Amino acid sequence: MDPEHSRQRLGEEHDRLDLLLTGFREEHLTDESENENVLELSDQPIHQADLGTDTFNREADLSLLEQVEAEMADVEHALRRLDDGTYGTCEACGRPIGDERLDVVPAARFCLDDQSVAEREARSPSS
Repeated sequence: MDPEHSRQRLGEEHDRLDLLLTGFREEHLTDESENENVLELSDQPIHQADLGTDTFNREADLSLLEQVEAEMADVEHALRRLDDGTYGTCEACGRPIGDERLDVVPAARFCLDDQSVAEREARSPSS
């Protein structure tokens, strides 16, 4: 694993996510767009189904925003790990993550085995 190549890949991913976040916030989450929607409906009776659709769409937007913000946090975490020399090491078991995995998922925190365990635990209902 070449640290400079990893830094470049993480930087590219950071820039991509930053553009996505900026565009998403401008397009979907401005106060103006919400106010315009309310004003458009103010002269007409508001149907509950329309309100439900608007609420559903807003929740979907917020969910997507959370996902992109989480990916950005992972990239920033990976950059800090690169700086402190722990990048490329599984946070769970301490083994190397593997160059192939880091090429595909540059912000990976876990080796494939531990990633599988984490995903299974996330899907299983809490006891």
